[in-house]
Amino acid sequence: MNKTLEKYLNSVDKYLKPLPALERADIIKEIESSILEMENDRLSDQQILDRLGSPRDLAKAYLGDLLTAKKGFSWSKFLTACAFYSVVGFSGIIILPVLVIVAPTFIVCGAATPILGFVKLAASLFGYDMPYIMFQLGPSITFSPAGEFICSIFAGALLIAVGVGAWKLLIHYIKAVSKTKRHLSV
Repeated sequence: MNKTLEKYLNSVDKYLKPLPALERADIIKEIESSILEMENDRLSDQQILDRLGSPRDLAKAYLGDLLTAKKGFSWSKFLTACAFYSVVGFSGIIILPVLVIVAPTFIVCGAATPILGFVKLAASLFGYDMPYIMFQLGPSITFSPAGEFICSIFAGALLIAVGVGAWKLLIHYIKAVSKTKRHLSV
């Protein structure tokens, strides 16, 4: 492999820096293997670079695929999201942070809401008043602890649904931005 292609691999590696070293090395090995196959097919360096596209776009595509490959949360996925954010560009400056913050916040609040409603109900059964946990409509309509518990279940389900929707929107955005890799003819 000549210096031009090595420089290309180093550029891709630079965009993948926030990833753990092992994941980064696997991606670079995969790209290097594709480059070697294309060299064996007698493609010129320029033809290989044209097929791979810009190092930034290729790194973005791999990061997007890593983010959408597994469901749920992990610290590895969090680091991947940070790396993806760093290469996604201007569109991600607003969309990504908003969705990354909104989705888990709504899910956590949705899970906490019925728990707090139950705490308020249980406290009222034992004769305690918890004034900071309440559902109120307008300045004058308040609910009983049992009514608050029922409202908290519905509000929690609504918050979780909004959070899951925001997470799905985030995944859809990431897939749309990382479609470059799927169009490579490697």
